[in-house]
Amino acid sequence: MALADALEEFGYRVNCCGTGFDAYNYLEMEDSIAVIVTDIKLGEGPNGWDVARKARQCFPEAPIVYITGDSAADFGEESVPKSVLIQKPFASSQLVAAVSSLSS
Repeated sequence: MALADALEEFGYRVNCCGTGFDAYNYLEMEDSIAVIVTDIKLGEGPNGWDVARKARQCFPEAPIVYITGDSAADFGEESVPKSVLIQKPFASSQLVAAVSSLSS
């Protein structure tokens, strides 16, 4: 929640989804999204790579920020265009900077 709070402080409206399935449902219901931030490991169901691909179907131009502790090596093979990866641990300011740079 600290990450969501940091983004909200900079004017972003944040919707948190607990699972990849929740993210899929959210993406299908929304009309517009400025940026998607996803962890790679989301438990059972779709992972962050899958969520990003689904997001591309729904919002082809939306930038994506991946967060991971151990999946950075897969970024080149799994990522979608117009995306960046932030490796854990990181400061919330790094997330805000990545989101800002992609959504401007």
